Amino acid sequence: MKLFLSLWHRTSKRLHPSHTLAISFFIFIMIGTGLLYTQWSCNGDRLSFIDALFTATSATCVTGLITQDTGAFFTRFGQLVILALIQLGGLGIMTFSTFFAYIIAGRFTLRGRDLIETSVSSKPVPYLGKLLLFTVVGTLIVEAIGAVILTFRFSQDYPLDRSIYLAIFHAVSAFCNAGFSLFSDSLIAYQNDWIINATVLCLIIIGGIGFWVLYDLMNLFKNGSGQLTLHSKLVLTVTASLVLFGAMLFLFFEWNHTLQPIPMNGKILSSIFQSVTARTAGFNTVDVGGLDEGSLLMLMILMVIGASPSSTGGGIKTTTFGVILALIFSRLRSQEQVRLFNRGIPESIVSKAIGISFFWIVTVTVAVMCLLVSESYGVLGHAPRGMMMDIFFECFSAFGTVGLSTGITPLLTKAGKVVIIILMYVGRIGPITLALAIANKPPLRIRYAEEKIIIG
Repeated sequence: MKLFLSLWHRTSKRLHPSHTLAISFFIFIMIGTGLLYTQWSCNGDRLSFIDALFTATSATCVTGLITQDTGAFFTRFGQLVILALIQLGGLGIMTFSTFFAYIIAGRFTLRGRDLIETSVSSKPVPYLGKLLLFTVVGTLIVEAIGAVILTFRFSQDYPLDRSIYLAIFHAVSAFCNAGFSLFSDSLIAYQNDWIINATVLCLIIIGGIGFWVLYDLMNLFKNGSGQLTLHSKLVLTVTASLVLFGAMLFLFFEWNHTLQPIPMNGKILSSIFQSVTARTAGFNTVDVGGLDEGSLLMLMILMVIGASPSSTGGGIKTTTFGVILALIFSRLRSQEQVRLFNRGIPESIVSKAIGISFFWIVTVTVAVMCLLVSESYGVLGHAPRGMMMDIFFECFSAFGTVGLSTGITPLLTKAGKVVIIILMYVGRIGPITLALAIANKPPLRIRYAEEKIIIG
């Protein structure tokens, strides 16, 4: 481990932190691909290279899209490889490498500090050692608590050793917002089970609000005084609002559809679950392929927004969405300054939010066009009009690192799978890199003569 860390830090010295982050993910994806490509990882026939690459990318980028049934196709070794990639990808490879370097050396190098700040924030982080320790140790504690609760419930259906394994796998997958499940139908079999639903929901939410917010909340409760930062207030407000409105809309669209045969308590539970999991986690307790188009559209909107900064999830982030909304309201009120909770938002932050949102829209649009071309001659010979919704949903899910699918993932052509692989990778790495690129560019001092144009 010490030799590996030494070689890694020496190799990455000349790279920008964002480039180091992207390369580290790529390296672990290729290592995971090699391990999943071996016969040891599979029951029966060996996995094809493209499917091994797809699965490794999906696990490392904590997406959850699969071409093979995780519980049935992969051996225990293959499943453990996937689980390790989920844990590394969820917390961030730089978080782990810097944590172990800190444990071994007892201090941070300037390079190590730069790398970890890139992973968890786009600005200098005070008390970095405490935050890093809180992130890694806190993650293991939360996952352990979730695993204990799930073991208690699974032990009613399976032998104890099997229950422990299922509990650990799903606890890690839920906290890292990965969505991988060892059950063929995800969690549909436990649709009305409050213990499993509540445990998984809590793990998803805790992993998705961001380590910075968790650290802020810990300090607030520990000190018994003070107040949350603007960042934490925005994250918690947007998260709660999305869960509430998402659940209400899902309940409205599916009341007489997929939720019709389910009792009232189950309807509410399923609606809340899908509202939470759609933003980045990828588990499902209803058949996504059978959902109403209104529900699919609502879920895609949640996928775009995603989780929060410095979390295990993807999307444009809750804070980006909050800033965009604040920008719209400010302009409608003819206010020059964007405001949130009686605080002004710097123009640099507003510009970054617009840039990330535009990057998201353009990237998904290009990916959808590519899939419409590749799958028109692959899945069904000629894709029917109704398939456009499935392709849009697949691209939103991949780029938002969500993992929900209407069922077309295994049917994709090799070209289509490559498009989704790129989307998952860019969805995990791209927004961070773009944000850093915008943040690190020095502002131009030159201003040109202004001239008005007609808008609207």
